[in-house]
Amino acid sequence: MKVASFLVAAYVSVPLIVYLCPWTLAYAIFAHLLRIPYLVDLNHPEYVLNHTCNFYLDPEEGVRVGIWHTLPASQWDKASGRGPEWYRKTLGDGSPIIIYLHGNVGTRAIDHRVQLVKILSAAGFHVLSLDYRGFGDSTGQPSERGVTTDALHLYTWVKQHSGGSPVYLWGHSLGSGVASNTAVKVQEQGSMVDALILEAPFTNIGDVVIIFPLAKLYTFLPGFKLFLWNTLDQNQLLFPNEENLKVLTCPLLILHAEDDDVVPYHMGQKLYQISSRTQRSQKVPLEMISYPASRRFSHNNIYLDPGLPKSFGNFLQKLQG
Repeated sequence: MKVASFLVAAYVSVPLIVYLCPWTLAYAIFAHLLRIPYLVDLNHPEYVLNHTCNFYLDPEEGVRVGIWHTLPASQWDKASGRGPEWYRKTLGDGSPIIIYLHGNVGTRAIDHRVQLVKILSAAGFHVLSLDYRGFGDSTGQPSERGVTTDALHLYTWVKQHSGGSPVYLWGHSLGSGVASNTAVKVQEQGSMVDALILEAPFTNIGDVVIIFPLAKLYTFLPGFKLFLWNTLDQNQLLFPNEENLKVLTCPLLILHAEDDDVVPYHMGQKLYQISSRTQRSQKVPLEMISYPASRRFSHNNIYLDPGLPKSFGNFLQKLQG
């Protein structure tokens, strides 16, 4: 009887806690307090990622965000013993630049993020990996407005030092929402990002939260979905990829695995369909690369595709055509 009472109390307490303390939903979505891997010193990226320099930017007062700058292959031999200023100057060497915006949980040092950066670096890209405010060694507390501000600040900083080299936004999972938000901000300022790459993107954050295993336990309750949506809206947690892609006219590449067990594959398909109806120049490429379930890439492992650099390169070649 005591066990049953405990289970009932635990079941009832979750929506009650969210109702009384709606900010807890933001903590669950960002999961930024799980700063894994715990034993990596973010000030010394060379322990996990060669040819990489750590530095910080201040997007706004009271917020400092940590960034790793990983060099392209063309600069590897020159990097030994170099500091942040030398790394900054290399951004103008003509090599393309990727701003990598990761998903929730953990830091820029998580293995699947590091492995992707290694692949992109070897393929000839500068890669700047950002830990949003509240993540890793970055200060502040995350919010949709805040993490978008962080990404936009980094993008603006990179453009100022890129010497005209192309700058691409690559967003994975939660980072897809940050990336599309940032691209919209850039477009509203009268410019356009050189390309937007969305890896395992969702339609909007609410569609992902509602299928989370814990949330599924409550979906049969009358009004629960409306309660959840209202809570997200009150906390300004939307990350509306589908709405963003209705207006974005920049080059777009979507990468999604059919066996994605976190963000369902059909969400990537829907985003592609939405973007295909957006008015854009015929010369602006739009592409979706799907990975069959048999390859078992799931949510985090598209980097395991040995053909990824070539597929990405083929997409970028279309920008020049």
